[in-house]
Amino acid sequence: MFEPVLLKTFLAVAETHSFTAAAQRLGISQPTVSQHIRKLEVAAGRMLVARDTRDVRMTDNGDAMAGFARTILAAHSAASAYFTGSAMKGRLRFGAADDLAITQLPRILRHFRQLYPQINLELTVNQSTPLYRRLKSGQLDLIFIKRMSDSDEGSLVRRDDLVWVGQERTLVEPGMPVPLIAYQAPSISRQSAIDALENAGRTWRITCNTREVNGMLAAVRAGIGIAVFPQSLIPDDLVTVGQRFGLPELGHVDFRLLSNPSAPAAPIESLTTAIMGRPLSQSRTV
Repeated sequence: MFEPVLLKTFLAVAETHSFTAAAQRLGISQPTVSQHIRKLEVAAGRMLVARDTRDVRMTDNGDAMAGFARTILAAHSAASAYFTGSAMKGRLRFGAADDLAITQLPRILRHFRQLYPQINLELTVNQSTPLYRRLKSGQLDLIFIKRMSDSDEGSLVRRDDLVWVGQERTLVEPGMPVPLIAYQAPSISRQSAIDALENAGRTWRITCNTREVNGMLAAVRAGIGIAVFPQSLIPDDLVTVGQRFGLPELGHVDFRLLSNPSAPAAPIESLTTAIMGRPLSQSRTV
């Protein structure tokens, strides 16, 4: 239904926000770019690109098509490589922050393994700081972790708000220490919570130390305290409680992909493209 050549042109427009720049990137004329976009919109039956004399932007359907286009082109490339005898092979040591397990990342990794069955994907799940150390020591090839928003290292996948999260009936008595559920140090969310509370003059106490997201969620659901989560990772049965308890703002966190420059580039680029091209929002199966 969607021709690869049309999808390639569409992605060039989506990434450059310019018909002229897309034409230069692809080595074709600007009228050809416009023609490809029109053909793809006809095939989709939707408007994908909104453009005027000054601006080119994706519609909501265009954003959705961009994700599908990356997946389709990746599958096309993988199939072509496989049947021409040049399928990508080798080992990819990938590390992911623990709380990313409740996003669509497991589904993305499953799809990646189907596309590249001859890549031996080795997965390490841990907190962000230990994964970063292992990358720098050469023990991992690619990591997907949380970083403070003042870092520009690696590729930014998403920027998210940090928020206070609790169970609907959780209580924090006025004047009493804030009951804090936190990952064991070092942890970005733990340190953000402590710094914000102390800067606001609020007292706090740790009611649960945990190493994994399931322990964090179990403690919050039990109502023994509140935790700090990225906004997009809040499960449906939990709520934000910052305003209710007058808690301070927490700032932002980045989800970033960082790679080892000495590792094989092709598998890293393929997995990076797979993650960047798919929505990351929380899995509904949590």
